[in-house]
Amino acid sequence: MTEKVSPPAPTKNSGSGLKPTPWHALSKEEVVSKLETAEQGLSAEQVTERLERYGKNELKEKPRPSFLQLVLAQLNNFVVILLIVASLISALLGDYVEAGAIMLIVVLNAILGVIQESRAEEALAALKKMAAPEAQVLRGGHRVAVPASQLVPGDVVFLEAGNYIPADLRLVDAVNLRVEEAALTGESVPVQKNAALVLDPAAGIGDRKNSVFMGTVISYGRGRGIVVTTGMQTQLGLIADILQAVESEETPLQQRLDELGKALGVGALVVCGLVFGLGLLRTDLFTQGFGPETNAAMVEAFMIAVSLAIAAVPEGLAAVVTISLALGMREMVRRHALIRRLASVETLGSATVICSDKTGTLTQNVMTVTRLWVDNKLIEITGSGYAPIGDFLLDNARIKLADYPGVATALWVSVLNNDAQIEQSDESGVTAFRMVGDPTEGSLLVAAIKAGIIQDDLNAAYPRQKEIPFDSARKRMVTIHAIKAPEASDSSPFYDQTHLQKQVVVVKGAPDEVLRLCTHYQTLKDESKPLDDQMRKSILAANDGLTQKALRVLGFAFRIIPELQDDFSHAEVESELVFVGLAGMIDPERPEVRPALEKARVAGIRTIMITGDYPNTARAIAENIGLLRPGHQVLTGAELNELDEAALIKAVEVTDVFARVSPEHKMRIVDALRSNDEVVAMTGDGVNDAPAIKRADIGIAMGITGTDVAKETADMVLTDDNYASIVDAVEQGRVIYANIRKFVFLPAFFQCR
Repeated sequence: MTEKVSPPAPTKNSGSGLKPTPWHALSKEEVVSKLETAEQGLSAEQVTERLERYGKNELKEKPRPSFLQLVLAQLNNFVVILLIVASLISALLGDYVEAGAIMLIVVLNAILGVIQESRAEEALAALKKMAAPEAQVLRGGHRVAVPASQLVPGDVVFLEAGNYIPADLRLVDAVNLRVEEAALTGESVPVQKNAALVLDPAAGIGDRKNSVFMGTVISYGRGRGIVVTTGMQTQLGLIADILQAVESEETPLQQRLDELGKALGVGALVVCGLVFGLGLLRTDLFTQGFGPETNAAMVEAFMIAVSLAIAAVPEGLAAVVTISLALGMREMVRRHALIRRLASVETLGSATVICSDKTGTLTQNVMTVTRLWVDNKLIEITGSGYAPIGDFLLDNARIKLADYPGVATALWVSVLNNDAQIEQSDESGVTAFRMVGDPTEGSLLVAAIKAGIIQDDLNAAYPRQKEIPFDSARKRMVTIHAIKAPEASDSSPFYDQTHLQKQVVVVKGAPDEVLRLCTHYQTLKDESKPLDDQMRKSILAANDGLTQKALRVLGFAFRIIPELQDDFSHAEVESELVFVGLAGMIDPERPEVRPALEKARVAGIRTIMITGDYPNTARAIAENIGLLRPGHQVLTGAELNELDEAALIKAVEVTDVFARVSPEHKMRIVDALRSNDEVVAMTGDGVNDAPAIKRADIGIAMGITGTDVAKETADMVLTDDNYASIVDAVEQGRVIYANIRKFVFLPAFFQCR
């Protein structure tokens, strides 16, 4: 008998209240039993009881500071306190103009600070926007729509394409279910889900293929899942909790100005004390004692000392700093960096480490086919992005595809077995291309268009009749097309009338799975030959060679068959296939990244890649752009879990790439770097990045691909999502810091470092 969950007496509205059970490590049957979910779903009584026990499925916000607390926080600064004291003394001495000017500076700075602080805590509001408004659930044997806030552990939720996931669910059914998890895990492509899997308890969030999480979006397919955690116990809720637990700290500039204020204050008091003492020595106090003349002399000495004290207070410092930072903000906008907090301008200039995401920041976030392998020949395809402009090279020499029809056949297959589209727009005289659909399929389509293949014409000549959608267990997608109007220009291996009234089966998928179904292979001359063991080994070796270069590889095959009946079996079409080739694709690096990395290195700034991708892919990209230095390592999230804090502090010194990491890992990395006295700039675009963005000295969000959560948490937003813009912003930050330093530099009292 399966053990029931016994949560530790949660209080009302405390979240799900469940112990941190590794639901992904349990079978579907075990989950159903543990949560006591009946075939008809939960009853009304069960829902009421669980709502009372676990609370609503909502993200809960800690109380925000009141307006008065925000104002007092702005005044809790040594320099500001000095200014206030100087203003009061000036007023007592009758210098009301001086007193008013100083207080005006204090008030303006306080207003600016309060406005910034009140805008800075909108991250949780952005998180709440990601929650689904309602959910389709099974209750009492009926499918009903309920507010997502009313979900409880044990509810059965129906999932369809386009739905936001309303809570964390363990899947019990998944039909071609793909979920867009980029905001939560950093995974750049939709994740294929499989309800039948039982995973290792230590599997990371990105590897939990049998679970879906609150705030993510279903991009394809359908399914059902059982709610396992709600509210603040969901993965989204845990991030919200971490986000609210991270306290904002003073920037290096604020710390230095506070030190400067203390140094000036102590120095002024010492000097003024000496002046007052010398003034007393010049009076007759010590020979004649107190009297009208000596009293007047003492008052005069005191007034002189106080006047010197007021003069020593840097009442113009706050104004100069504010003006310098404001002008710097304007310059940074021109450099594609939008600063959300004034003091962060200088913090950028102090940065010694940039922790950068890979996808979209160091790379273009556009999958591109760069290699095509056919009949033991590796063809290079130039160009990047979704613009269909590029050449086909063999041994670095441009080729004519008419001389290599086997290459065209591989591209013909990739277009037929494809649901993506490339759209062209001409705005303001500039031609732009946009991909609609899966990024992998989009990259294949772009490669085919570079070869002159027209998708609409091909689909009209070979209309799709049937399909077997991609399945994570089968690792392939099959489409079946009628041969209706083949033409010589179709790039297909047949364009005569002998194949009319027949169908062509087209397959794409994991190379080893596709190869297993093949009995023949297509040559460069479009000849079909028997597939012997030697050729199989060559294909697998080519696949290994492409994957070692961090390319994502797909294999392609086809077969001509008589027209199928509606009740066909998979075995009828997935046998005796003709293998046509391999396509290798990658998210290419940004061309400006390599020189920007070198510029940062010369400036004494180290760059670390932190990504959710697999280590081989991350390593290859890091080596290509020159980020991975000789003797330095790539560390995975699983390996990081084995390190204690002391070991991690040492490890970050020799680690340039962190792969397959979680939000908690990013927080630990930032803390370890700061323990080494580094000033850390952390970039990110997803919800999972928000806690580390807030913890870092300078948090940087992506303006194009970034979630609202990341933007609201960050100190700076990149309007072009480009690593090179970070380096430019750091350079400008150092210029601003140099300008402020020139104003406040006092060799006798303080040295800015």
